[in-house]
Amino acid sequence: MGDGFLEFDGERFLDGESSDPRRLGWMEGTPPPADKQVRFADDRFLDFPQIRWSLSHMRELVPTVNVWRGEGPASPFESTGAGEEAAIDSLAFTDLNGSARRWDASLADTYTDGILVLHRGRRIYERYAGALQPHVPHCCFSITKSYAATLAATLVHEGVLDERQRIPHWLPEMRGTAYDDATLRQVMDMQIGVAYSELYADPKADIWDYARAGGLRPRPAGYGGPGSFYEYLPTLRPEGRHGEAFAYKTVNTELMAWIMKRVSGQPLAQMLGERLWAPLGCEQDGYLTVDPAGVPMGGGGLSATLRDLARFGELMRREGDCNGRQLVPAAVVADIRRGSDPAKFAKAGYTLLPGYSYRSMWWVSHNELDAFEGRGIHGQRLYIAPKAQMVVARFASHPIASSAANDPITLPALLALGRMLRDR
Repeated sequence: MGDGFLEFDGERFLDGESSDPRRLGWMEGTPPPADKQVRFADDRFLDFPQIRWSLSHMRELVPTVNVWRGEGPASPFESTGAGEEAAIDSLAFTDLNGSARRWDASLADTYTDGILVLHRGRRIYERYAGALQPHVPHCCFSITKSYAATLAATLVHEGVLDERQRIPHWLPEMRGTAYDDATLRQVMDMQIGVAYSELYADPKADIWDYARAGGLRPRPAGYGGPGSFYEYLPTLRPEGRHGEAFAYKTVNTELMAWIMKRVSGQPLAQMLGERLWAPLGCEQDGYLTVDPAGVPMGGGGLSATLRDLARFGELMRREGDCNGRQLVPAAVVADIRRGSDPAKFAKAGYTLLPGYSYRSMWWVSHNELDAFEGRGIHGQRLYIAPKAQMVVARFASHPIASSAANDPITLPALLALGRMLRDR
């Protein structure tokens, strides 16, 4: 609009520059003024524009557990000069609404907090804005699912888990629930018929009951609902048939993480640290939010630095290889890249993602770049384009939770960048 505001779904929001948390002064002062404080108890920490501060400070708001990077040195990134960054900044593309855009200006319009581009493993572009800094972890939201399911698929490959087995085999607590006759593979591919809504714009959606059970949103006075994730999951009831259609529901990941913990004996934070963070040479510890029973949130609780997120993306681009060490089986990555059935995905009605499928909690594009993605609400993205030898890691704090608000810019921007790098 050019007046310091942008419009989404008929609502006006401060634009990316005007909502910068440093400009607005969130949590600044000794103490911060009352109207500049971001507190969990107010249940407004994920409201806009407070969210632009909160996503880089989640462990100051809710309980967390560390994902340890280990004692070794950080793995280095070979970097290029400013000329490469300037070429990307000037990249022109047309968004899905038909508007001409430049890469650099599009960052503010998608409320980008940080973005990093790797090409053939070299760091060719890196930008930070708002509350984010290179050493500061940012909330990944549902990219957490891609981390967790990659580990689950690895356990399947190792024979620790059987993807054909039904859920009560490991979790007898789930007998008589929506998952009584569901297989692990159906859970991993989000093809579960369960009565559970995840419409973030609806204050009565089931996602908020799940969040309150997990201690991720405040509980009202007199709350008598489930006190943890493990108490909430057995309350879920069937709706529809398993295996017929893709239906994105975070509770599936929570159930999968429960199975992983029961079978392996390892908490998710430990498994992430030992299998990924330490061997990847991550620069900083990550962390996971935990529920009142100390259970990490596998569906969206991870925070990581931008560079460490990019390291995971590069591992997947390299088919699980990290400097000659196979951290994720190549067969697991190949299975993810092949995707699942696009016809089942199409039934979910994601009109901005034609031709996509979903496999082991990755969004698989089947596009000309062979791209697959980890996606999280409010603009989190890990985009891996093997045919362009490109990885893009982005953190954002968009005022609208749904990716449909930023995809009209993000999808053509990433495709244009991939085409530019593929042709070099």
